[in-house]
Amino acid sequence: MSATYGKYSLTPQDVPAIHTDHRTIQTALPVPESIPILEKLLKYEPPSMSGQPPILWDRAEGYNVYDPYGNRWIDWSSCVLVSNVGHAHPKIVERVESLVERRQLSCYVFPHRERAEFVEKLIEVAPDGLEKVFLLTTGSEAVECAIKLSRTWGLNQSPEKKVIVSFGGGFHGRTLGSQLAGGIAPLKTWIGGTDITFIQVPFPDGYFNPDTSFELFTKTLSESGIQPEQVAGVISESYLGIGPDFFPVEYAQQLRAWCDQHQVVLTFDEVQAGFGRTGKLFAFEHYDVVPDLIVCGKAISSSLPLSAVIGRSDILSTYPPGSMTSTHSGSPLPVAAGLASLEALFEENMIAHAESMEAVLTQGLAPLVEAYDECDWMACKGLVAGLRIVKPGTQEPNSELATQINQACLHRGLLMFAPVGLGGGCVKIAPPLMTPQEVLEEGIEVLTEAFKEILG
Repeated sequence: MSATYGKYSLTPQDVPAIHTDHRTIQTALPVPESIPILEKLLKYEPPSMSGQPPILWDRAEGYNVYDPYGNRWIDWSSCVLVSNVGHAHPKIVERVESLVERRQLSCYVFPHRERAEFVEKLIEVAPDGLEKVFLLTTGSEAVECAIKLSRTWGLNQSPEKKVIVSFGGGFHGRTLGSQLAGGIAPLKTWIGGTDITFIQVPFPDGYFNPDTSFELFTKTLSESGIQPEQVAGVISESYLGIGPDFFPVEYAQQLRAWCDQHQVVLTFDEVQAGFGRTGKLFAFEHYDVVPDLIVCGKAISSSLPLSAVIGRSDILSTYPPGSMTSTHSGSPLPVAAGLASLEALFEENMIAHAESMEAVLTQGLAPLVEAYDECDWMACKGLVAGLRIVKPGTQEPNSELATQINQACLHRGLLMFAPVGLGGGCVKIAPPLMTPQEVLEEGIEVLTEAFKEILG
């Protein structure tokens, strides 16, 4: 059996014991008793499932993750930006339990009252002009739906209007359409060719691409032989998850104006960014624009599988009854979780808290960029941040070093998901939004210690 779990060693390592109010490490890591379970997963699952640190989750509450062996981590992963209101929030548990007790587990797209309540609530909090909601299961599924709606909308205007424009570095999922729209080339080799109706333009991040002018958008289309009247839709993450990388405000507003001028459907993919993560309900609010379609997922329920496309009525009403559905559209348990998650998000002022914690997180991370040549870039908005780890003097990602930092944090009781981004060199930080300031500061201290251990 393999001695590694993805990039992580399965050889138990003695680590210093840690006991604080928020962290507990009292065994070797990985825990020796957990290794037979991890090996069973390696035996029966594909290697692609072994990408995360090898700790055995037993339960998670609030901002903590527990294993069965007495260890407890501060969570900076939020299950990859899912558990925005915290793990196992009491409101979510209570709502889901009530449906389980009622024996209401699944119903295809037959109506139920919680679904009506949930879609009404989503429209109440969405920007004016967006009047319909289509519930699905995963973010990829919602992206596929947005692509389908955009292209159908375009083809209804002209048989030539079918091009989907997206951005280099963007990630929209792992299904065919979502990866055609994605902008990470190594993830697309399995497709076996290109589709000329999917075009990527450079993202104006100011890092990999120093040209942040909107002229580069129109120039790239022209050089690709694409005329504006051929474009059906533009889709982008509200911030690129490989960073996070945000649009310059003026660029986003020019993009909105260009789409209006040429009758192009503008979609913002909020799967990573939505539901308070950046200190706004939706991250595109930082740009003072409104898209035609919003793709939601992950934190929409803070727990169970649920996604949505929220958008203009005329676009979402394109298909007749029964012709655009999903097996688990608005399934009762995820919808109950979604209702409870929205209640918690607003009633407990978590969006404002995320906004206020941005300064704490930024001030804590900035010294790492100043102190280490290997950490040459930092971005933060609300409670999402990223540190790009590179080979000094270059922009070349250093995935091995990023993983070492990640593991050093794990051994100290701070849990993050494996490094992400182009080349796997970005240390991503995404705590639950309800994380108290003192806990966030403790996590920053742990990360700083990890840098000192690895880099001196």
